[in-house]
Amino acid sequence: MLARLRRVPFAAQVLIGLVLGVALGLVALDMGPVGPDEPNWLTSTLQTVGSTFVTLLKALVPPLIVTAVIVSIANLGQVANAARLAGQTLLWFAITALIAVSIGIGLGLLTDPGRNSSVDAASAAAPERTGGWWDFLTGLVPGNILGLQGSAEGALSFNVLQLIVISAAIGIAALKVGEAAEPFLGFVRSALAIVQKVLWWVILLAPIGTVGLIGNAVASYGWESLGSLGIFAGAVYAGLALVLFVVYPVLLRLHGLSPLRWFAGAWPAIQLAFVSRSSIGTLPVTERVTEQNLGVPRSYASFAVPLGATTKMDGCAAIYPALAAIFVAGFFDVDLSITDYLLIVLVSVVGSAATAGVTGAVVMLTLTLSTLGLPLAGVGLLLAVDPILDMGRTAVNVAGQALVPTIVARREGILDLDRFRGVAGTEPLARADERGGVDADLEASVPA
Repeated sequence: MLARLRRVPFAAQVLIGLVLGVALGLVALDMGPVGPDEPNWLTSTLQTVGSTFVTLLKALVPPLIVTAVIVSIANLGQVANAARLAGQTLLWFAITALIAVSIGIGLGLLTDPGRNSSVDAASAAAPERTGGWWDFLTGLVPGNILGLQGSAEGALSFNVLQLIVISAAIGIAALKVGEAAEPFLGFVRSALAIVQKVLWWVILLAPIGTVGLIGNAVASYGWESLGSLGIFAGAVYAGLALVLFVVYPVLLRLHGLSPLRWFAGAWPAIQLAFVSRSSIGTLPVTERVTEQNLGVPRSYASFAVPLGATTKMDGCAAIYPALAAIFVAGFFDVDLSITDYLLIVLVSVVGSAATAGVTGAVVMLTLTLSTLGLPLAGVGLLLAVDPILDMGRTAVNVAGQALVPTIVARREGILDLDRFRGVAGTEPLARADERGGVDADLEASVPA
């Protein structure tokens, strides 16, 4: 039975989990709560399964970031025109973010979601976590070598932005040291391989995690939350769909690449991002499909994809904050000027790294609202549907993280077109057990 299950493509397993999750979520929704603020047993089970999967992913984020960033910088040192590649990557990050935020503003002006919403003003409350330019700048300075930070409750957590800064500094220093740093880099590469192997084991649980995450979302939020914010939620998903299924294919076509082939290669990562709501947790899958299915050289992909996982967020940092800012302005009857819209564009294009310190789009949204001088209490209006929107946002984030390295590699003439077109790089399903695990399943799930 297990052998037969392993032969089902990984992407298909996740899709089955998604359908099953929706079905169980509808059943749990129909059962109703046991009492006030007390979910029924099915909803509790789905919540536990989903949260356990996400917790496992988050536990591996710190060692993954540290080892991946150090190794990616070391690998970039072996690539010709490394500075040019890095510059082109950042340029295309900005170009696609500019397009995405423009779509978000356009949809916001078209739908005016703040004035066409039935959400209760009593739900407006200032968020517990906020973002600001000073928070971003001070957050760049590590408080300690481990990037640890404490909370009011005494709990410790890792600051992702500080981990990136620390790891980047170590990676650059290793390159400057040269041959003497080779033993250290060898150790870090081994550690990265081990962390990725453990993470692959966790990712193998994605179909089960999908059942819990999707089922809990359906059971917990149902249709009432979407009803009061239906226009806003619809506008967000319309913007995400335009970027993913119109803008990205157009950019691929302009570079002589098949959008269908790109989607076939990148889909396992996009699908996992949708259900896990974690760009960092999806990082190994994104990097693997970018290399093996899309034909981006490993030396470049190992730099661009980890960088994109923390700074390339067309969903969370472009479309969503633009629409949300227009929503909040409309709800509180604040008229936005041309300067305000230009500020939204500026924040979205250059401020997405500010979201790296804390997961989720709330930080980016509060950064945008504070820059525009809009009430931060407006964030509370949107929290009811945030988990549902976050699935689509993360999927677009990850799609962009795979798209930009593909475009840059194509422009620089280093893209393996045979692998991209499926002539090389895909393994028949019969060899999945030979390769072992999810790596082969991911490859096998992409048709030649």
